[in-house]
Amino acid sequence: MATQDIPHDVGGGRASLLYDPKVRGIFFQILVVVALTAFVYWIIGNTIENLKRANIASGFAFLNGRAGFDVSDTLIAFDSDSTYKRALLVGLINTVVVAVAGIVTASILGFLIGIGRLSQNWLIRKICTVYVEVFRNIPPLLVIFFWYFGVLSVLPLPKESIELPFGSFLNSRGFYFPKLIWGEGSMLVPVALLLGIGMSWFVARRARQRQMATGATFPVFWTSLALIIGLPLLALVATGFPLSFDFPQKSTFNLTGGLQIKPEFLALYLALSFYTAAFIAEIVRAGIRGVNKGQTEAASALGLRSGHTLRLVVVPQAMRIVIPPLTSQFLNLTKNSSLAIAIGYPDLVAVGGTVLNQTGQAIEIVVIWMVVYLGLSLITSAFMNWFNAKMALVER
Repeated sequence: MATQDIPHDVGGGRASLLYDPKVRGIFFQILVVVALTAFVYWIIGNTIENLKRANIASGFAFLNGRAGFDVSDTLIAFDSDSTYKRALLVGLINTVVVAVAGIVTASILGFLIGIGRLSQNWLIRKICTVYVEVFRNIPPLLVIFFWYFGVLSVLPLPKESIELPFGSFLNSRGFYFPKLIWGEGSMLVPVALLLGIGMSWFVARRARQRQMATGATFPVFWTSLALIIGLPLLALVATGFPLSFDFPQKSTFNLTGGLQIKPEFLALYLALSFYTAAFIAEIVRAGIRGVNKGQTEAASALGLRSGHTLRLVVVPQAMRIVIPPLTSQFLNLTKNSSLAIAIGYPDLVAVGGTVLNQTGQAIEIVVIWMVVYLGLSLITSAFMNWFNAKMALVER
């Protein structure tokens, strides 16, 4: 049966370019870019026109103006005579601090709970299951309210503070602990600490290379612990112990001395950590389940105990499954820190809201919020992508 050829010429000429998939694809892409550009141009023009009509000056010159308000919780010097720019910097630092502290705590807690979900012990397994099911089914704002109003606000008054080890106290105004006072020559201690961390990294790297080449293991953990703790102690001895502590003391109405962590930070930190840990626990559990059962059986056949099997065989392989979804949880925790405005913790959103109310520069403040959170998210993603690449399986 003869087949009929499809004509490639129309009217004796070349085929129309519209029938070329590559040309058609480029045409539609250009059309989409033009449409988006026109839409953005219309939005910007409309916004500028509305600002002119409302007699609102645009631009970021207002950042150099006097703030005129105080911030209750700050790690850098700030008072009412500081600029709006410095106020936003205070909020940014507070956001980064609570995000980093929450990520570290949530990772440790979630990892332990995830392993506990697979424990052979019935009680541990059920406790971890209840924890996960409770926290991941409650909105994070309610978890923040629980810690702030249900736990920290009902603690005793300062004169009836709960005494904790190492001269620390806990009351309704926060957590008080000794303040470290650095004396002359004490800068040698952090140098020794950094040196210990660097040497620990070198030891871990060489131990891994040795294990890959010969199969022989090395006590990396205890060696690293000895370096990180021992070198600073030797530096203290060499400099004559130039460090001292300022311990908090009870007074009539409050505690004096030491350092204070206010309840707003504690509530936000604990809420974000406990809430995110529930999701991380499920990710860890799924990662461990994703490791082939034959790996565990092979480790048992070699005589490895269950603890060594988990640490040396299962967890390293599970990490390659766990790391990518962990990135999303870290990003969620960072963005959820903006809920701090509900309890008065001065994060970037709370401080920016005060600046917005005083200056009326709503668009500029929103742009700053978007740029900062976008930057934090990109930095977190870049680090996690690098770490994932380091943990990825390399074919020989």
